[in-house]
Amino acid sequence: MIHIFNEIVEERKRQDEKWGEQNHKPVEWCAILGEEVGEVNKAALEAHFKMYYKDNEKLANYREELIQVAAVAVAMIESLERNKPLYQK
Repeated sequence: MIHIFNEIVEERKRQDEKWGEQNHKPVEWCAILGEEVGEVNKAALEAHFKMYYKDNEKLANYREELIQVAAVAVAMIESLERNKPLYQK
């Protein structure tokens, strides 16, 4: 399990390098997460139909998208923690 968490941490670092610190409102974060979940759904469908052909690349893409979803969820929590005072007014 630790290696999976390490991958999520590395993805978070990549996201911060790409986008900088993100401080969206909760509804905006949900839209971002929803977009990422949509990519997981697409990858799952592709993996499902390609599995008949033993295409492990599609499963690897599915896994990669899951790591991204987990990293976005972590980013959401980080943003919430940073911005708690704004939401408690």
